[in-house]
Amino acid sequence: MNIFLLTFGFFIVMFLAMAIGYIIQQKTLAGSCGGLGSIGIDKACNCDNPCEKRKERERKAALNEQSIDVRNI
Repeated sequence: MNIFLLTFGFFIVMFLAMAIGYIIQQKTLAGSCGGLGSIGIDKACNCDNPCEKRKERERKAALNEQSIDVRNI
């Protein structure tokens, strides 16, 4: 029982330390490997009809690709 309590206490202390570090840094949570986008998968679901936000992002991306800009040349 002593080993269990020591282990549980250790995990509680580490959890609190990580929580305090997260609160102090005020960063958003982010994955370390880049997620599905790093292997070329655009979306994680098999939805036939994407949501409105995604449609708007795709529309803006298409407009940016078609526009002529100094950065595109």
